[in-house]
Amino acid sequence: MTEEECRRTLGQARRLVVKVGTSTLTHKTGKLNLERMERLVRELVDQVNAGRQVVLVTSGAVGAGMGRLGLKERPRTLPEKQAAAAVGQGLLMHMYEKFFSDYGLLVAQVLLTRDDLADRTRYLNSRHTLAALLRHGVIPVINENDTVAVEEIRVGDNDTLSALVAGLIDADILFLLTDTGGLFTANPATDAGACLLPCITEITPEIEALAGGSGSTWATGGMATKIQAARLATSFGIPVVIASGIHTGQISSILRGEEVGTIFLPREHRAHTRKRWLAYAPAAQGQIQVDAGAARAICKNGKSLLPGGVTAVVGDFEQGAIVSIVDPAGKEIARGMTNYPATAIGRIKGRKTGEIGEILGYKDYDEIVHRDNLIVLG
Repeated sequence: MTEEECRRTLGQARRLVVKVGTSTLTHKTGKLNLERMERLVRELVDQVNAGRQVVLVTSGAVGAGMGRLGLKERPRTLPEKQAAAAVGQGLLMHMYEKFFSDYGLLVAQVLLTRDDLADRTRYLNSRHTLAALLRHGVIPVINENDTVAVEEIRVGDNDTLSALVAGLIDADILFLLTDTGGLFTANPATDAGACLLPCITEITPEIEALAGGSGSTWATGGMATKIQAARLATSFGIPVVIASGIHTGQISSILRGEEVGTIFLPREHRAHTRKRWLAYAPAAQGQIQVDAGAARAICKNGKSLLPGGVTAVVGDFEQGAIVSIVDPAGKEIARGMTNYPATAIGRIKGRKTGEIGEILGYKDYDEIVHRDNLIVLG
């Protein structure tokens, strides 16, 4: 799919996920920027009036709480961050509820952690709840549950969370609204020669290198997290657009097919719901390294992982474990559910499928990871 073809089809999108960051929602003082919030709400309401469904993933709870608590810099400890989030989340939802109700729309607060998405039952419950809210015309307002989340169950940033939510609800497009308005060849705040990149067909190491560090004083993310979110969402088959959250009308312009912001083209085929769930799973229980040929077969040709392509196994895991599949450089290219335990894979790695039974004394599967239980990430 070309950029022109993708932008032309965006007007057909019916289910949108819109993520807005802290730097867009708050002043430099950390207090909420009510004018920008109201403009954002008005634009989202206009999309609902046009017959679309909208899910809003919002940052700003910690920043809003910092403003109310009079803190001058972001808390460094987890309890202090969670305290700020507890104060700020109520302020944030109160303002969203007020602005949306002015246009006759209801909102619903949804707080998630990675555990909610990693557990298959809770994943499906979250999916069904959000679908029910959308059927009733309610705007789900989603944030990470910062008040209770600890490192082991945190998604980490709302850019990643928005990509996960987009996959969860089968979104047609993910908007990442930021204060930069897209991906540039350099930091536009410090380099007058920085040029906007209108289309990204593949997220290469060179593209990743364009991302700087984290964002403003109040934000946790930056362009790096947006690129990673784009990688995840496009692997689900969902197009992603990074656009300005400061200038009005960006979403409408993009849906009209105008060249606004940076669009990341999706994979040709949408991943099945079960495959998408693999991306939500908790930290992989092990790692399987493959050679260049196997990496190419998995990423480019949609093939299963066979023993012959395996070069190393890391970790002690059982059959049915979620494992990370990495290329010769150690980069994660896929994640999947293994058909054999680590000890067995270690014995058959590099060997032909026909030798599995002779080596192990049994052969339940030809594949170490079948393509139906594998999602490509790289």
